[in-house]
Amino acid sequence: MKNQIFFFYLVFGLFFSGILSAQQPDPFDLIITNGRIMDGSGNPWFYGDIAIRGERIVEIGALSHTHARKTLDVKGSIVCPGFIDIHSHADDTYGRNNIRSDNPILRAAHNMVMQGVTTLVVNHDGRSPDSIEEQRKQMERGGVGPNVALMVGHNSIRRRAMGDDYQRLATPQEIEKMKMFIAEGMEAGAYGLSAGLEYVPGRWSNTEEVIELVASVKPYGGVYIVHERYSGSDPMWYLPSRDGQSPGNAIDNISEVIKVAESTGVPSCATHIKVKGADLWGASTTLVNLVNRARARGVEVWADQYPYTTSGTDGNTVLLPDWALELEGKNKQEALQYHLSLPGNRAKFDQDVLREIERRGGPENVVVFEHPVEAYVGKSLSTIAQETNLSMIDAAIHLQMSGDPKRDGGGRMRGFSMSEQDIEFLAQQPWVITASDAGLGLPFSPVHARFYGTFPRKIAHYAKTRGVISMEHAVRSATSLPAQFMGFSDRGLLREGNVADILVFDPEKIQDKATFFEPHQYPEGIEQVIVNGTFLVENGKLVQETFPGKVLHISDSRRNPK
Repeated sequence: MKNQIFFFYLVFGLFFSGILSAQQPDPFDLIITNGRIMDGSGNPWFYGDIAIRGERIVEIGALSHTHARKTLDVKGSIVCPGFIDIHSHADDTYGRNNIRSDNPILRAAHNMVMQGVTTLVVNHDGRSPDSIEEQRKQMERGGVGPNVALMVGHNSIRRRAMGDDYQRLATPQEIEKMKMFIAEGMEAGAYGLSAGLEYVPGRWSNTEEVIELVASVKPYGGVYIVHERYSGSDPMWYLPSRDGQSPGNAIDNISEVIKVAESTGVPSCATHIKVKGADLWGASTTLVNLVNRARARGVEVWADQYPYTTSGTDGNTVLLPDWALELEGKNKQEALQYHLSLPGNRAKFDQDVLREIERRGGPENVVVFEHPVEAYVGKSLSTIAQETNLSMIDAAIHLQMSGDPKRDGGGRMRGFSMSEQDIEFLAQQPWVITASDAGLGLPFSPVHARFYGTFPRKIAHYAKTRGVISMEHAVRSATSLPAQFMGFSDRGLLREGNVADILVFDPEKIQDKATFFEPHQYPEGIEQVIVNGTFLVENGKLVQETFPGKVLHISDSRRNPK
């Protein structure tokens, strides 16, 4: 009898446990334990665990008694959403280093992933392929490391609509053509319109043209991201001897962005907001005041920023005007000698050079990076002028005449044209997003340090070292803030049900290592980078030949009317 009872309970227990096990979900794929969770909202961190199944976060809390195929103990490191770079040139239409490349190293976007970036927004400064659909297919066929979102480029569609006759205002018929091209791109999944109003051919557009085109993305829930029409004190193409009075500056630029946003109701971002040119330093207070006043009356205007005092990808600052360096059949030195010998040219030349020196931050902030005279490398224009007993203008001439006769300026210089005070003040604003303005980095090519250091630098330099923002603010500006602007519905925050785009970094060790003499250096302190539930960086090391990224579609946006 006892044996029968024992057998009954044994069978019943096995049957009951089978029912329970059948009701229990499959184990988690990954649990990240003992992390300081900084969820991207700007709130302080809290200790907790994160469970991932497939490509989604399924549970956040105290999960020490749950089971997973893999458990990762991060021992108090910060766990936050992956960074979202809303101004990336990882797929530069006119470049070679594209994320659509056959080269798997480029498709993996190592220099961005190692910063903690899990999503890139591309096709900026008004540049995009003619077919957004084909661009999408190329990325999907080859695979991409991080996620990618696409924009339609204003300069590209303007050239398509107007051909080579673009140095004028567009006709109503040409504007309608451009709207048609925008609609094609938006139907193919683009998130909005990008513009580069300082570049060709967008510089010949006016605000009314831009307003008409931006308004056409509103039915799709799209956004507008614009490279400034005026890059600080003046446009980059401006020469006082040729162009007369300057057409505008950074203050005029932000006013135009506000007007476009207010007229269309489309969320608009003034990209890489800055105060460029020593004579304009301090004007960040005016820019902030204009944006704050606009936002107070309900205008959805934003900005993004890279945290460096110098602009330009390769640092190819040339202080001498192009008209003085061009002469058929002559090298740069011969052309310069000829033009300066002509009556009246020296006064025009001096005017242009002085303006460029000031726009590049002043002579103490223009630094030589490459030159045949090695003693000049690493020195500022003011130091070289002092050592050679020359004026600033004559020192610039001397660098050309003693330098490479085939190279504008005689060598490579970089102007540190922004002030730290302006950068810090702009970084503190709740509507300023962190973005790199960087492409894909390959060794041996001169690039800006932002290609490797943008996002860690925002934390290490401005939060930890300078203390002008909190670490929570720095993380928010790279996660939930860009996600909110773009309309990403399930990224940018660590929430149950959101996509598992996750970064783990050591708050004590995180540090950008890229310098302007040695830019190709990965940062320190980036421990784990996960895209759609798959590791791209594990224990500080890149995972090779892994492409879990997706090409995102505007139909998934929280703003899209669907």
